[in-house]
Amino acid sequence: MPVTASADVLELATPHGPARAHIHPADGAVAAVVLGHGAGGGVGAPDLLAAAGAALDAGWSVALVEQPYRVAGRRSAAPAPQLDAAWTAVVAQLRDGPLAGLPVVCGGRSSGARVACRTAAATGATGVLCLAFPLVPPQRRNATGPPKTRQDELDAVAVPVLVVQGEGDRFGMPAPRPPDRTVVRLRGDHRLASDAPGLRAAVIGWLNTLVAPR
Repeated sequence: MPVTASADVLELATPHGPARAHIHPADGAVAAVVLGHGAGGGVGAPDLLAAAGAALDAGWSVALVEQPYRVAGRRSAAPAPQLDAAWTAVVAQLRDGPLAGLPVVCGGRSSGARVACRTAAATGATGVLCLAFPLVPPQRRNATGPPKTRQDELDAVAVPVLVVQGEGDRFGMPAPRPPDRTVVRLRGDHRLASDAPGLRAAVIGWLNTLVAPR
């Protein structure tokens, strides 16, 4: 099911300014997915829309969330503690409002995936969906020693995780950790724009392992 522009748009208060949630309800929803954008992008990214459409096809309602810095018109991402606090506040309000009573999977692309991992316990997520998780940060030109990774953010998640990653992603390839962390490698790079059918199939298949399809 394609994600259309006819979503209900809610402005939600957070400790760092208003966020915006685009709600796409599924009739008789079995659960919900809340997805955040990348650091410099928005909720119209092709991989986010493909994942959202897959979730709707699986009978899940979807909320696409714009962080306060994007709502305010800024492109430079806020610091991680601000992102996490805003995200946690948004998910709490969605749970009390349009997603009330539904199991919730949190996720996002790139930076949004990191936020969902770091806050999985605080949001009560039943799973985390990571699109293009940026495992290895960009190296400084004069850096020495092995590159740092964000593996600890993935490893700290105590609920099932799906990582969908482009085989040519310049930010690295996370490793699977059966049975809790599944990694699906797709043709393409960090944008995840080369294999939308593969992305949709991966998302639908994984969501159906968490909640039985309707």
